[in-house]
Amino acid sequence: MFTLTNLLVFCGLLHLPLLCAGSLLPRVFDWRTNLKTLPPFLRKLMWVYYGFIGGTLLGFGVLTVLFAPALAGGAPLARALCGYLALFWAARLGVQLFVFGGCPVKGSRWMALGYNACTATFAILAVAYAWTAIHPGA
Repeated sequence: MFTLTNLLVFCGLLHLPLLCAGSLLPRVFDWRTNLKTLPPFLRKLMWVYYGFIGGTLLGFGVLTVLFAPALAGGAPLARALCGYLALFWAARLGVQLFVFGGCPVKGSRWMALGYNACTATFAILAVAYAWTAIHPGA
């Protein structure tokens, strides 16, 4: 049976494949080699950003799963958090479509599939969190 709480649990769990995909980036793009051309500070900054983004996604997913009923309930804080998450994922979708503009690794079906799956996931998360913020308890 479809409920807003079930949708939010699903959304929380969708963060896991994004974390898995993100964990592959340093190897797929050979960051150890490619980042060596950067000054040490920028190289460290890249790794710190990478870690913070991963931690943020993990936090979003865990909080959504653990507090799905409360988020679906429509209290002002829950609606605000869902609104923020909707904006976050809409912005990430915008970056995917208008900044990156296509699969960065040409010729690999798996990379294209993963890239497109991530794009679809960003859209699903943006819409689901926006729906929850606007129509809580639905």
